[in-house]
Amino acid sequence: MTKIALGLMSGTSADGLTVCAICPAPFRILHFRNYPYPPALQKKLLGAFSLTAPALSRLHYELGKLYANYTQQFLKEFHLNPADVAVIGSHGQTIYHGPHDNPPNTLQLGESSFLAAALNVPVVSDFRAKDIALGGEGAPLMPFFDEWFFGKKSPKILLNLGGIANFTLVGKGITPLGFDAGPGNTLIDLCTQRFFQKPFDKNGALAAKGTPDTQKVKRLLQQAFFKKQPPKSLDKNTFGTAYLERYFLPSKKPYDLLATVTWFTAAAVADQINRFVPRAAQRELVVSGGGCYNATLLHFLQMNLPHLRITTAAHYGIDPQAKEAAAFALFAWRALRKQTNHCAAATGAAHETILGKITV
Repeated sequence: MTKIALGLMSGTSADGLTVCAICPAPFRILHFRNYPYPPALQKKLLGAFSLTAPALSRLHYELGKLYANYTQQFLKEFHLNPADVAVIGSHGQTIYHGPHDNPPNTLQLGESSFLAAALNVPVVSDFRAKDIALGGEGAPLMPFFDEWFFGKKSPKILLNLGGIANFTLVGKGITPLGFDAGPGNTLIDLCTQRFFQKPFDKNGALAAKGTPDTQKVKRLLQQAFFKKQPPKSLDKNTFGTAYLERYFLPSKKPYDLLATVTWFTAAAVADQINRFVPRAAQRELVVSGGGCYNATLLHFLQMNLPHLRITTAAHYGIDPQAKEAAAFALFAWRALRKQTNHCAAATGAAHETILGKITV
């Protein structure tokens, strides 16, 4: 049997771990599963940036052990033999991202030694650190996968709507461009939780009942981040509770508020595309991440970008929720073979390199 690679991804919303198995050559996604975190763990992860050093250390090991347990469960569910796994790529849980601090830094939790010990498989982790060391933003990392998968085809903008929205421009004859564009699901989820006591706005049904304040959004898009030239990246808390409370609250009309936040998310993406993507390359927007299931968000994207064809990654055989985990499986596979897995043009790093630390 051809060896497979596993990828593990936990996004900025900290709602669970996605485990994905791929066949690297020729590339195809074999299986994936999302494992929701217990509510208490999610709450701890979302507030982890304020923990003491001992509590942060405990969480690092707790998460690593949980990753190993989930991965063993995944292998059993899909009748996969650990001996057939060549490598595991584990992104970890981003707790803090500070590429503009002095010194620049980023922190992902989830001790990879538990995976290596439990499965006797090499694990590649901590992918962002070397990019930071080379003067890059440490994010986004997906542009390498996007260029590798879509780069020889017609121009496409690959949009990931996770907690933060980020996109990559790739295509034949195009130098890849990729950066964080603004909020993804973060503000939408915070609004939904606060005003509707639901974890997220399923299908965008709640926002669809409101009317967005488009003038407010126009004013917000004049903020410094949106004008800043790429490369650029965001910490998950940039568009978090403090931002919601400062710019959107108080509100007596929850449906309108949620509609406005959803419009803001879509309009920010459109703003960044129109500012930084050459018009000739604005042809197709391919959406992945949890946000691609929010019909209202997609509708607002189309309203803001009427000239673009909007599809999802599923149109190209990649499940939108599996894409990032699949990418880290590929990154790990290449790292183990001493092959580049890095797009310096997107992060601003001095040169391309091999990202990740290998635990055996």
